[in-house]
Amino acid sequence: MALSRSLCFKHGRLKVRTTEEQAEEKRKERENKMKICLASKEACFEKRKSNVLDEEGLELTKQLLGGNPDFATLWNFRREIFQHFEKEKSPEELQALLEKELSFLEACLRVNPKSYGTWYHRGWVLDHMPSPDWARELELCNKLLQQDERNFHCWDYRRLIVSRSEVSCSEELEFTFKLISSNFSNYSSWHYRSTLLPRVHPDTCQGASRAHEGVLLTEYELVRNAFFTDPNDQSAWFYYRWLLGRADREETVSCLYVSREGQRLVLSFSRPVNVLSPSAELVLFVDSLPLMVKWRTSHPKLKHSALWICDLPTGTINEACSEHSFKIHWRNGVVQRECVLYRGRSESWCRDSATDQQLFRSDLSVEKSTVLQSELDSCTQLQEMEPENKWCVLTIILLMRALDPLGYEKDTLQYFKTLKAADPMRSAYFDDLRSKFVIENAILKMEYAETRVVDLSKKDVTALYHLDQLLLVTHMNLSSNRLRSLTAQVSMLQCLEVLEADDNMLEDVEGLCGLPRLEEVSLRNNCIAKIADLRPLASCPKLAILNLQGNPVTKVTDFQSELALLLPGVKDLIA
Repeated sequence: MALSRSLCFKHGRLKVRTTEEQAEEKRKERENKMKICLASKEACFEKRKSNVLDEEGLELTKQLLGGNPDFATLWNFRREIFQHFEKEKSPEELQALLEKELSFLEACLRVNPKSYGTWYHRGWVLDHMPSPDWARELELCNKLLQQDERNFHCWDYRRLIVSRSEVSCSEELEFTFKLISSNFSNYSSWHYRSTLLPRVHPDTCQGASRAHEGVLLTEYELVRNAFFTDPNDQSAWFYYRWLLGRADREETVSCLYVSREGQRLVLSFSRPVNVLSPSAELVLFVDSLPLMVKWRTSHPKLKHSALWICDLPTGTINEACSEHSFKIHWRNGVVQRECVLYRGRSESWCRDSATDQQLFRSDLSVEKSTVLQSELDSCTQLQEMEPENKWCVLTIILLMRALDPLGYEKDTLQYFKTLKAADPMRSAYFDDLRSKFVIENAILKMEYAETRVVDLSKKDVTALYHLDQLLLVTHMNLSSNRLRSLTAQVSMLQCLEVLEADDNMLEDVEGLCGLPRLEEVSLRNNCIAKIADLRPLASCPKLAILNLQGNPVTKVTDFQSELALLLPGVKDLIA
């Protein structure tokens, strides 16, 4: 009769082993295993060092990897052995060996289905197998994804298999539909679907990163079914947000600005670039002749920037000429921008406005507008049933932004209050997102009014966005907000003359650096505590008026005299 491990006989009598005895036995067992593992590991390392590449090496590494498949060095050794066999064995022999290896790898995946080394090695084996069975590999992926639908290693491996085999993107798209239909919470399937749709149904107008509008519109019904089934599951909401998104903006020169007085030229790109990289091809032509200039960003911290500046050599702008043409060639002339500075004009520019670029929303067709309005109605209905569902509230905000950002402005701000109440832990993120939308609306209003003044006062702004779009702004009011810093991006306001930033929580003015036209700055009632925090202002040559009332720095000993040394050009200091 079999006895349990905790029982034994002594002098013909049954004795129950104590906990201490059991622990000692386990300790000895572990020690023995450790000795065997160490001996096997040393033998493997010795073989590799001696360049002995044989089947014994495969067996030794197999013993170790079978218990711990995350030993990267041993996988490397196995690959070296197989590469050696490729030269010595026939294709049939190699095929048999690698088929055995695939069986071993399946055993390793049962030990750890998310082993980086195992998945990588399996892909390597398939690439070196004379006759790989791709269908079998897809079936393995199906089986493992049934066990764990979010195993991203398996999803990555599946994409590898699909790229190597003849499986079409359309078949994979259908596969994601089956998985989503059986479980709306399958986030990985939603994500995979977002990568497949643009490949199966590309939008020739927006580029390869977006699917055709008609296909996207049909997707809304699928997602709506998902979030009405389980409103609290975030998978479908994230996919919905992708549907509302747009293709990446093309890399263009969105603005070219020339200053006669400053003898400089400023470029604004549609996205951050580095024109100083070896592959950059930025050429300036003045009056049809190429001109060598040195480019810099508006702030030393900005290496990749949407804004680039160059100082024009003396004599480039000649008062005797009736006009000067300035032309930019970027990316071998694929991207161009040109403007003309006429005699008597102090400045000139050529730019695409935010509305021209559809910077903050897509251009809506009648069909898409109708669908999005219907989606907004559905989400509003769901929000009435699920008032504390943050995903629903956030989607309502995004739909309103897509449909009519200015028309829904008040409603959007109210929904942000609901959103913060539903998810107070992320209130800081929602504050910043709200600030981004407020600034977008302010830019649109400024452009519709055809003015160079932007008023963001009393908007509860916590962060600044789209400053590259404000290159031409001369007056900005940021008073009565919740800003803690004027970051390096503020230096993009190269035409700024007057800045009001009273009643915030500013601790530094880092971004007020090298602004050539800045004349007046008001920083009343902020938290600037050290004179050194005002050092960036020393690089603003025209600064004449500075208001620092209500800041701790005004109580610093010898404040007036030290500030006079730092900012000798300031004639009117209000402290």
